This record gives sequence, C-alpha cells and structure tokens, in this order.
Amino acid sequence: MTLTSRLTALLLQPWAKPALWLICAIPMAALLAAAATDNLGANPAEKLVQETGEWALRWLWATLAITPLRTLLSQPALLRFRRPLGVTAFLYAAIHFLAYAWLDKGWVMDDIFKDIVKRNFILVGVLALLLMTPLALTSFNRAIRALGGRRWQMLHRLVYVVALLALLHFFWKKAGKNDFGEVSVYAGILAALLGWRFGRWIKLV
Repeated sequence: MTLTSRLTALLLQPWAKPALWLICAIPMAALLAAAATDNLGANPAEKLVQETGEWALRWLWATLAITPLRTLLSQPALLRFRRPLGVTAFLYAAIHFLAYAWLDKGWVMDDIFKDIVKRNFILVGVLALLLMTPLALTSFNRAIRALGGRRWQMLHRLVYVVALLALLHFFWKKAGKNDFGEVSVYAGILAALLGWRFGRWIKLV
C-alpha cells in the first residue's frame, strides 16, 4: 500500500471527523480552563476576545486550505473536513463577538451599536460575521439539496469576501498598536491560497 493510499484510508476512517471536532474544541477548552483558573493574564476579557478572534482566523484559513491541499496531495477525501472547519471558524467568530459584547460592553446595545458605527475594525468584523452566518446555516446536506448545487456553490463563494474582511478587521485592530508582524503572516498565507485559486481559474479560461 502506497503512502497516498494509506493517507486516504486514514482520512476515510469513521473516527476521523469526530477526531477533528475534538481538535477544533481544544483551543476553546484551553481558554475556558485558563479563565476558570484565573490564568488569562492581567486583562482576561481582552485576552479571551483576542484569542477567540485569532482562532477564528486560523480555522477560516484552514478551511480555505482544504481545496489546494486536496489537489496537491491528490486526496479527495480531505474535502469531507472542509465543512467542520468552516463551522468551527464561524463558532469561534461568534464567540469572539459575544465575548466582546458581554465582557467589553456588558450587553449595552447602544454602546455596541455606537462602537460598530464609529470603529472601522469592528464594523468590518461584524460584516464578516454576518456573511459567515448564512454559510454556517447552509452547511448541511439538506440545505444543499434545497438550494441546489449551483446556488449553494455561489453562496459559499462569499467565504472569500469573509476572509478579506476578516483580514482587514485584524489589520485595523493591530494598526492601533503598530503591530503588523502577525498580520503579514496571515496576509501571506491568504495571498498564497487565493493566488493558487486564481492560477487554476486562469488555466480554465
């Protein structure tokens, strides 16, 4: 059995998806454990908001990486992991916003609305989350059948807009502290992922 076939067999194991869900839950569990034991640093609210946001970015980038990896590794079985990763990215993004609304603004809706209007990085972050919502809500087989494959694919191309908005949100957040190191890494990875897709599209037209 070749290495490729062994990897395919591994990816198709019935426990592979549950294992992925477990891995996706680890960062959140670690954050909750740190919060419960008062180990989130001097500003636990800020740390929780920051970490959930960055993990949302990581899971979103992992989702976008599935298609290139599937092609480069000749592993169609990888496609079955794209949906769990996308849903995980949405859940972390939703928790990121809820942590901000609760811990930073105390659920005072007027203050939250004013923040969204006045602060560009919050506005684009909320837009990204709003666009992610229909993608998460249609991430199951019944929704695909109801929408039809073509319309479902067109809807889910919004993920590219979401990724760009999420990166802009992260950029503007870090710009306030003149800290662009991490932003450059995320931007470079996204450029590679989108560049690969653009290259494939050019070959098809």
